[in-house]
Amino acid sequence: MAKAKPHLNLIFVGHVDHGKSTTVGRLLYDSGVIDEQTLRKLKEKAQELGKAGFEFAFVMDQLKEERERGVTIDLAHKKFSTAKYDFTIIDAPGHKDFIKNMITGASQADCGVLVVAASDGVMAQTKEHIWLCKTLGVGQLAVAVNKMDMVNYDEKKFNEVKEDVNKVLKMVGYKPDQTTFIPLSSLKGENITKKSEQMSWYNGPSLIELLDLFKEPEKPTNLPLRLPLQDVYNITGIGTVPVGRVETGIMKVNDKVIVVPAREGKGVTGEVKSIEMHHEQLQQAEPGDNIGFSIRGVQKKDIARGDVLGHIDSPPTVVTEFTAQIVVLNHPTVITVGYTPVFHIHTAQVACQFTELVKKLDPATGQTLQEKPDMLKNGDAAIVKVKPAKPLVIEKQSDIPHMARFAIRDAGNTVAAGMCIDYVKKQL
Repeated sequence: MAKAKPHLNLIFVGHVDHGKSTTVGRLLYDSGVIDEQTLRKLKEKAQELGKAGFEFAFVMDQLKEERERGVTIDLAHKKFSTAKYDFTIIDAPGHKDFIKNMITGASQADCGVLVVAASDGVMAQTKEHIWLCKTLGVGQLAVAVNKMDMVNYDEKKFNEVKEDVNKVLKMVGYKPDQTTFIPLSSLKGENITKKSEQMSWYNGPSLIELLDLFKEPEKPTNLPLRLPLQDVYNITGIGTVPVGRVETGIMKVNDKVIVVPAREGKGVTGEVKSIEMHHEQLQQAEPGDNIGFSIRGVQKKDIARGDVLGHIDSPPTVVTEFTAQIVVLNHPTVITVGYTPVFHIHTAQVACQFTELVKKLDPATGQTLQEKPDMLKNGDAAIVKVKPAKPLVIEKQSDIPHMARFAIRDAGNTVAAGMCIDYVKKQL
């Protein structure tokens, strides 16, 4: 059996109408993921709707409403392979009201491509998306300067946009010298899968070659073991079998482990008897592995989804309150002290109350704008203090980033997203 290629989640972000969907559609077409016939149908559909030139975007914009409005609403997931990697492409909406979907996308992306139109340059959302990617842990970013056909493939224009984007990258904490910039015209297919004749002045990679320059994120095996439980089963003859995905660290057979907060909030301890993945027995499990395992000394009734397993000598952190950096994305009114929505943190869903709005931040730079604001509204970034309704496992971004991020949901919508930067530990 051929060894599977490493898998990366790739997100495309950028200001609305800068050509993200067209870029993704063109990439999938030029590399043969979608065929001539599909494209022909989409072309006819685009003309019918008076949207000629949108056929590549339609590849990702599968929803009827999106085709009529010509905007990306939902996150479309597409599988795609290069010489080196298997990618899942997440095409993120650029519109303000769709940014909430982008969050769920960005928080699982390993790398991103920011699409900036050469004709417009840096826009308000270009800055916000860069900052959001940083806040949500997208480690690697490349920049595609699109619509070069609209500026006559002018190298000077490309360099101007590059300089402007670099200023924002620096401000936010991305390293410009580690960021590849690539000029392209997605509509015309320039520099997507083959070098462009129109831009002989550019000698870097094409878009498809660029994707293989992303580094495979290192598995966080050196961090303490953290395994949030997804489900717990009782299997006759085996006993208690929790199921979940290893986020950080390594779990081995015979390890002494603790699950917290567990039923009494004190945690329960046990010993790993066996580990299984895809019906195969393993001696150890690593980050990214979705496993089932049997555990001696723990009853099914003691543990539940949302609990987290770690080693006894470095148990997961249970908190009574925490401080978080958040971005408000889609709240119907405003957020004030006392607001109590549901926080989705790893596999846990816990109601948490806002106890203090510490300060408001500039969403493009992270600088303090205002101390102790009265309220937060859409588009605001802030530092807040939060009290969960019951003990909860969360870690600091600076210690174990994989266990620090969360989404805040209310009445079926993602209203905000963020990460934990400090906490008050529960005394066990």
